[in-house]
Amino acid sequence: MARIGILTGGGDCPGLNAVIRAVVRKGVKSHDHEFFGFQYGWAGVLAGEGRPLDINATRGILPRGGTILGTSRTNPFKDDGPGVEGVLAGMEQAGVEMLIPIGGEDTLGVAGKLAEAGVPVVGVPKTIDNDLAGTDFTFGFQTAVQIATDAIDRLHTTAESHNRVIVVEVMGRHAGWIAAYSGMAGGADAILVPERPFDIDEVCEHLRRRHVQGSRFSIVVVSEGAHPKDEGLIASTGELDAFGHERLGGVAVALEGEIEKRTGYETRMTILGHVQRGGTPNAYDRVLGTRFGVAAIDAIARGETGTMVALRGSEVVTVPLAEALAEPKLLDPAFYETAEVFFG
Repeated sequence: MARIGILTGGGDCPGLNAVIRAVVRKGVKSHDHEFFGFQYGWAGVLAGEGRPLDINATRGILPRGGTILGTSRTNPFKDDGPGVEGVLAGMEQAGVEMLIPIGGEDTLGVAGKLAEAGVPVVGVPKTIDNDLAGTDFTFGFQTAVQIATDAIDRLHTTAESHNRVIVVEVMGRHAGWIAAYSGMAGGADAILVPERPFDIDEVCEHLRRRHVQGSRFSIVVVSEGAHPKDEGLIASTGELDAFGHERLGGVAVALEGEIEKRTGYETRMTILGHVQRGGTPNAYDRVLGTRFGVAAIDAIARGETGTMVALRGSEVVTVPLAEALAEPKLLDPAFYETAEVFFG
C-alpha cells in the first residue's frame, strides 16, 4: 500500500478524467493504495494543495472533458524555481510517496528531472498534438481530430456557397498530426504543417490551378506552427510561457490576407483554437486513457518508476522517460505524401 499523488499539467485535454478514474479504481481495488490529487498541476505539488481521491470521488467523470484536478503550466525548474526540493516538500506535506504526472512534453520533462533525482514517478502521456516520442498515439488526439474534421465538413458548405477560399487553423506547434489527419478526413485541398515550410507563391498557384479546372472554392488546413520559407510573413507575439515556448501569432490571419491579395479570390480564415481541447472525449480516447491509467498503476506495482506508459501497436507498455522526451515525434513523411495525393 502506498499514498500516490496524481496531477494534470499543461493544456487540458479530452480523456484526462478517464486516466484519473482508472488510476484510482485500479489502485484502490487491486493494491489498496491511497491517492491525493494535486490541484493545478505542478503548482499544487509545490504548494502541497489538493484533495484525497477515492472511488466515490471519481465516479461519473469518464465522459467529462477537462480535468477535475485543474491544470497549469507551472514549471518548478524555471529560473530560480524551487526545483526538486520544492517538489519533495510539497509531496511530504501531502503525505505522498510517489507521483503519477499526466501531461505532455513540459509536464513530463519535469517528471524526467525528478526521476533523475531519484523521485519515484510514472508518467502518462497527454497531448492533443500527438507529438510525444515513445508512444504511437496520445489520448486526446483522436477527439481533437474529430472536432477539426467536423469543422472542416461544415466549412466546405459555406466555402462552396460563397466561392471562397477558407483557411482553417488547427493546433500543432511542432508537429502537423492534427492538420494531416483532419485535413485528409475532411477532404482539404491543401495541408500546411510545421515539418514542411511552405512557399506562399506555390500555395497560391495551386489554388489558381484548382479554379482554372472548375473548382470555385478551396479549403486550406494549416497547423498553428506551420511557417513559410519567407519568415517575414508571420508576425511573432514575442511572448513566452513558463517553459519558454513562444505564443504563436496566427498563421491563418497572415495566409488569409496573402492569398486574397495574390489571387484575388475572396478568402476567410477560421481559427479553431481551444475548441479542439474542449468537450467530452470520444470513445477511443476514453478507452486509451483508461488503459493508460491502469498501466500506470501496474508499472508502480512492478517497481518500474522513471518510466512512461505508452501505446505500441495494440499493446500498452512502459518506456523510459528519457526515451520519451528525447525529441518530438514529428509527422510521418509517408502519411503526408498520402495526403498530398488528394490536394486539389
